Amino acid sequence: MKKIHDVLLLDEENLALAAKAEIDTVSDVIKEFRVLMQMYSAGISVVKTKLETLDEEFRAKYDYNPIHHIESRLKEPRSIFEKMRRMGLPPTLGGMKGGLTDIAGVRVVCNYIQDAEMIAELLLSQDDVSLIKKTDYIHNPKESGYRSLHIVIEVPIFLSDRTERVPVEIQIRTIAMDFWASLEHKMYLVGLLRDDLQRNLTSAVHLLSANCLQPHSKFFLHTPDISSCIILHVF
Repeated sequence: MKKIHDVLLLDEENLALAAKAEIDTVSDVIKEFRVLMQMYSAGISVVKTKLETLDEEFRAKYDYNPIHHIESRLKEPRSIFEKMRRMGLPPTLGGMKGGLTDIAGVRVVCNYIQDAEMIAELLLSQDDVSLIKKTDYIHNPKESGYRSLHIVIEVPIFLSDRTERVPVEIQIRTIAMDFWASLEHKMYLVGLLRDDLQRNLTSAVHLLSANCLQPHSKFFLHTPDISSCIILHVF
């Protein structure tokens, strides 16, 4: 029989096992899981603070904000468990910590491609940031047309009794790329993403992204609404 320490989440199969275990042992596992999730949440806070500090510095020095907005999410326990199952990872806290790097996620939406690349470079240059993985979908888009810069970094979390390093996945993209990613996902869910429509969407986003290279682009001076431009181009 498995030990309760080997159980990460209590699905139907593990409920019976948990019921047979001593209650204090179950509590220990739950507490350890909560502490681990708190560390990932702290990792998000650290990364957001770094990004906000950079954005505020540019605002103070150059009267310009390279970051349009920042979003974040902490993966839900069930999503964590389902991904571990798909990846064939052991359903343990060790399997979760050692096998997943996207439990903590931050999305950075910038105005222009130059801003996105600059923010990534500045973040990676900081002494306490370690790069784990980098995938450049901006210059190497997916077949669907999806574009974004993905980096996984490790940042230090200072706890009361020790320092831990936790991974945080960061997606950095422009406003146009973010709109495309959201629109493509929603249309896919409702079954509207035909091949011809996807080609037109991809073409539209490439057009917008090409004009996101430089601030004060003439394209944007005459295009008040990105979504309207994409919809007109596609349909």
